[in-house]
Amino acid sequence: MKEIDFQHDLLPLKNKLFRVALRITLDRPEAEDVVEDTLVRTWEQRRKLTEIDNLEAYCITVCRNLAIDRAEKKEAQHLSLDHSLTEQADNALGADEKMEQDERLQWIKELFDRLPEKQRTALQLRDIEGFSYRDVAEMMSISEADVKVTIHRARQTLKQKVEAMQKTKHSLI
Repeated sequence: MKEIDFQHDLLPLKNKLFRVALRITLDRPEAEDVVEDTLVRTWEQRRKLTEIDNLEAYCITVCRNLAIDRAEKKEAQHLSLDHSLTEQADNALGADEKMEQDERLQWIKELFDRLPEKQRTALQLRDIEGFSYRDVAEMMSISEADVKVTIHRARQTLKQKVEAMQKTKHSLI
């Protein structure tokens, strides 16, 4: 790999790093600090990283490790993500439908936030960021098989919770 350029190589990764850090820390300011620390550490190590094949995977691994360390130190509480992260206005929906959709989205976000860190991170990297199983395994320092099992368990948990919510909702009607 060529020498690392901050503007062209590292700065474009900040949003992706932030999403990973936020999924782990569940705290916006803490996630911002993790991203800053990740970029600073990577920049300070730039001369040693010329042999790295995938700078993005390296940065996400560093970010993930820093976020886990910070979350463990602070014994992070499972707070929901800021509403503005997923707010998508759909003017075609009526007021009741929009409110119901917003409630459903908020509930699913809360379920996602309650997943264990390993499951949240694996789902974030694979389903939201679009990384391959191999890349996720490399970033999380686990086997590909473990990534697949972790994602399967997370999806199953989310599915069961959503189905339980729907049954509860239908029984109330």
